[in-house]
Amino acid sequence: MTSSCSFRITRTAEDLAQTINALSQRLVKLEQRQEALELHSRNLSQETSAEEIAMLDGVEQILRECKELLDGSDHQQTDAQPWSEEQDNLAA
Repeated sequence: MTSSCSFRITRTAEDLAQTINALSQRLVKLEQRQEALELHSRNLSQETSAEEIAMLDGVEQILRECKELLDGSDHQQTDAQPWSEEQDNLAA
């Protein structure tokens, strides 16, 4: 009876060792996946930031061009003669 009890203990210890080994391997794989996902996430946020900066630079350039056009049209209107009522009627 002692030998069967000892055999069960040994068998149980081996099973526990195998289970711990399998869990350790899974844990390592999960940690590697987590690191890969974090790295991928950081890269995406950096790429997105670069894209957003490029877009905003484009918008800023368009705003400057529009402002220049508006400033130029203000100067042209003040230099030009005002429209007469006759010209308004023709334009309509």
